Amino acid sequence: ITEATFALPVYRWPETPAVARDIVAWRQECAERGEAAVLLCYALGKAQRLLAELLPIDTQSAWLHGAIANGVDVYRAAGIPMLATERVGEDNRRADAAGRLILAPPSAAGTTWLRRFGRHQLGFASGWMHVRGNRRRRNVDRGFVVSDHADWPALLQTIADTGARRVIATHGNTDALVPYLRERGIDAGVFPTAFGDEQ
Repeated sequence: ITEATFALPVYRWPETPAVARDIVAWRQECAERGEAAVLLCYALGKAQRLLAELLPIDTQSAWLHGAIANGVDVYRAAGIPMLATERVGEDNRRADAAGRLILAPPSAAGTTWLRRFGRHQLGFASGWMHVRGNRRRRNVDRGFVVSDHADWPALLQTIADTGARRVIATHGNTDALVPYLRERGIDAGVFPTAFGDEQ
């Protein structure tokens, strides 16, 4: 059984260290314009992965929304090395927000919580940012492609590595993956889930 969230040939992830360098460059560009760089990302897993990737290439601590800070505390307690962070509180306001990288969950977009930082750009880190239309729909200034799901080549390689003669796909783009596998002689089918448009 495999998930198929990004099971379309268009999904091919860039190397995460290169994306981390792009995030640092974006933060520096924001600093030059006197803006904060607010990066939306999932609070558990994605935020911690980004902070780990940023550790070797950035020296400025990141500010964290409370929903993200709690998960970071757990990862740190487990010994995962990550970029230094500060929890956003009443002390983190407009005067010192320019040029700061601020991680927040997607639910923070469009809320009054963002006002405390004054001028800012909004970014989003997700595999969904690989498609430009998703950036427009999310109304973000920058999209950074980072995903913990397998992309198309990794998904196919994983299936090949298992040697499975039967594959059941679920949760995502099963309509592309299943015919592809069948054409290659694999008995492939779908396990429907109540997700998005799937029934």
